[in-house]
Parts: sequence; C-alpha cells; structure tokens
Amino acid sequence: MKNILIIGAGAMGSAFSVPCVENNNNVSLIGTHLEDSLIETIKSKNNFHPKLNVNLPSKLKVEKIEKLDDLMKEKPDVLVVGVSSIGIDWFVDKIADKIDNKTSLVILTKGLSIVNKKLSTISDKIKIMLSEKGIEYTNISAIKGPCLAAGLANKIRTSTLIASPNIDEAKKLQKIISTDYYSTEISEDLNGVELSGAIKNIYSMIIGASEGLSSSSAKSEVKSKYFHNTSASLIHKSISEMAKFVKHYGGKSDTVYGLAGLGDLYVSAIGGRNSQMGKYLGEGFLYKEAKKKFMDEVTVEGAELAIEVGKKLKQDLNEKDFPLMLSIIECICENKKLEISWWYFN
Repeated sequence: MKNILIIGAGAMGSAFSVPCVENNNNVSLIGTHLEDSLIETIKSKNNFHPKLNVNLPSKLKVEKIEKLDDLMKEKPDVLVVGVSSIGIDWFVDKIADKIDNKTSLVILTKGLSIVNKKLSTISDKIKIMLSEKGIEYTNISAIKGPCLAAGLANKIRTSTLIASPNIDEAKKLQKIISTDYYSTEISEDLNGVELSGAIKNIYSMIIGASEGLSSSSAKSEVKSKYFHNTSASLIHKSISEMAKFVKHYGGKSDTVYGLAGLGDLYVSAIGGRNSQMGKYLGEGFLYKEAKKKFMDEVTVEGAELAIEVGKKLKQDLNEKDFPLMLSIIECICENKKLEISWWYFN
C-alpha cells in the first residue's frame, strides 16, 4: 500500500483516484483554492462527483486545500498533478518547500508553455520553476493516453502510457496504479509523450473541421454523407505532422504512433470539445464568433494551447512541413477563417 496525494479535484484528477484506490492504496484527493465549493459538495454527498456524475470510492479521502500541509507532512509516495495547465505556477508555489526526490511526481496535466523563450513541456516547466527556487527535483513522470475521465471513473477499460526517463520508476508506478480495467504501458520518452498529449488537441480541431472542409462545391447533404474521405486525409496528415513536431522538439517520432499520440488523437477527434470547435471552424465561423456563440463557457484546450504557444511555433516551424498546425494557429490567434493549403498533400 502506497500513500498517493492527488492535487486537483477536476474531472481527470478525481477519475484517476478510482484505480489508485482500487489497487489498495491510501489515496487523498485535495481541491485547489478554486474548488472549495466542489469539495464541500463531494463530501456532503458521500463522495459523489457532480462533474463526473459518479460516486468516487468511499475509501477516498477528499479535502480542501487548507489540509495540504498536513497531508504533505505524511510524505506521500506519489504526488499527482491534477490541476489545469494554467494552474501549474500555483501548484509549484504550493509544493516547492514540501517535496523531495523520494516522492514520485506524476503529471496528468496536458499542455505546453513558453519558458525562457523556449517551448517547454509541463515537466520541464516544473523542473525549471523548482530550480529557480533552489530545488533540484528530477523524479518526474507523466501519464498520457486515450482516457476520458468519466469513462475511467465508471471503470471503463482504459489503456494509458506512463513515461519517465527512469524506466524503473515507470515500472514502479505501473505496479501501484494498474488494475484489470486500467492497463498501463511504459516509456522512457517523457518529452515525446508530453508533446504528443498536448498537440493532439490542436489536431483534433483540424479533424473536427473535416465535413466543412471536404468540398468547396458540394452541397451540405453531400458533404455530410461523404466527408470521411477528407477525415482520413486529415488524420493521416495530422499523424505525420505530429511525428515531425515531436522529433523537432527532441522527442521520439515513434511515440506518436502509440497511446500518447494516435490513441489520444482518436478519442479526442471522435467527439470531444476540440473536435466540436473544429466543426464550427470548418463551417466557416471565425474562432471568436464560434467561441462566444456555441462554447462560451467551455474550455477548448486546443485553442488555448494555440493562443499560449502559437507565436513561438510560427517562428520555429515552416509551412511545408506543418501546414495543418500553422493553419489552425493562424485561424485561432489571428481570428481568420480556417483555410488549408491542400497542395501540401500532394
């Protein structure tokens, strides 16, 4: 039995608690400073999570952020990052003086940032921020792959990838969290896994735009029947670009063809929020118009990522190798109509 502390009571952090408890660990879920009311609701309803619409395990300890110091004094074996990408700075500030390399830090968060004018994964950002505080921390892993939170919370069979430069660390985590419905593979390519998990949200928007982009002359009813030709082309090109992207930024291109890349892209593209935004963009809506009209209170991770790192990617990447990536960045960041350079498909 291991002590596992999950910080962030959103959908994914909360869902991740299910296999952790199921594998006979001592698990605590603590909300951020923005989740006090959510924590109160969960505790008052016998661990019922309103966003997941499911009861979390009765053995799961659910606490507000005020309990963080007490829980960290218990020296958790595994500390799980379940906050959103914009909450990473807050997370590091909270745990910096409480963590040492005996604790395994596991990142669920997907995203990229610009740190010191360079594209940075979440793990790199955390290490840099800790280093700036005089803390040299290296025991970091990430879990990525095709995992819808509500599915995991309901014990739907799911496969994910544990990535760590230390393969023994990945194997240790595998034993701690795997169950008969939550299977895990391992990888040493932490950089490639994190890059894949982040950029698949951008390419999900492209694939979601397939129907609208499928023809400039066919009628709507024809496009709705036959747009899968275009979808297949965009999926193929997306995977090709993702492999080039990961290699360009220091990961292994083969990683893209596994759970963290192709697997996660599939789940996102068949009906997630990014795919839905892509549908509107493919129909000709401008990003700001579509966001306000259809998804005003919905987080679209791919769009937020494009806004976060788009300027840097436009400097680093060329249109010949990354026509899809640069098309969606221009669409989102400059609020222009989505247009694809189809000549690059030849």
